[in-house]
Amino acid sequence: MSPVVAGVDVGGTKTRVRLADASSGEVLTDLTVPSTGWQTACLPQAAAWLSERLHPLLRQGPEVRHVVVGAHGCETPDQFERLAHELVRVLETPVTVVNDAELLVPAAGLAGGIGVISGTGAIAVGRHRDTGAYLSAGGWGWVLGDEGSGSALVRDAARAVLARADEGAPGDGLDVALLRAFGVGGLPELAAAMSWNGGVETWGAHAPVVFAAADAGSATADAVITAGGRALARLVSCLAGRGADLRAVVVAGGVIANQPRLMRAFEEELRSLLPAVTATLLQAPPVVGAVELARRGLS
Repeated sequence: MSPVVAGVDVGGTKTRVRLADASSGEVLTDLTVPSTGWQTACLPQAAAWLSERLHPLLRQGPEVRHVVVGAHGCETPDQFERLAHELVRVLETPVTVVNDAELLVPAAGLAGGIGVISGTGAIAVGRHRDTGAYLSAGGWGWVLGDEGSGSALVRDAARAVLARADEGAPGDGLDVALLRAFGVGGLPELAAAMSWNGGVETWGAHAPVVFAAADAGSATADAVITAGGRALARLVSCLAGRGADLRAVVVAGGVIANQPRLMRAFEEELRSLLPAVTATLLQAPPVVGAVELARRGLS
């Protein structure tokens, strides 16, 4: 029997695991579970979290020869190596860890380029065109950054609504949409709910109301979305300036994949900044990239 490999995509919302034949790529097992409880502040705990979900799969069939994990929240080569070390210890099989955005380019069937995620968070990653060194931009979290992500769009929409109120300007629909989404009766209550009743775990779920408000004619919502798309494009430009491989730009994530308005803003800004570069919206699930990297690791 051909060797078996495992690919894991740990996202901010859900985790997907695939076992596949290393020679043919045939999918043997495909499982999706919530990412509830996933964190990378303590890597031994992160390894234990993954082990609980992987052990039943790894033990039910042929020996798995290589595991590749795309891990949301793992941002540096040092973190990759440390988490991989912890996983090798508990899984007793070779493991490679990368940032989850690094799965996008191989998932698209490409050898090199930049991956951009706009989902619960936002980040762009790539490799230096000459040295192969890992490069990233963004991914700083919902408090300090992640512009263009679901959580940041809701944050920035609320900021825009509150700024209009400070100026005495009338609302244009976005304010009402946010009040309904958060189940509150006024702007003071909205500010309190967003400040104290949870963070990124709740904010990102409300991102669709920002797009719905823009579709209904809210200029404020449209400006927030446009700014988010432009911020994502600037992440790619930052990596280009640092020597990243620009053979491709592959985009994925639950927000940008389902919201054409954000994708258009991203593409327009990308054309302005890097006219020779085009972006592709990933059609395959990112876990395909984890399986592909695992297969390459055996060759």
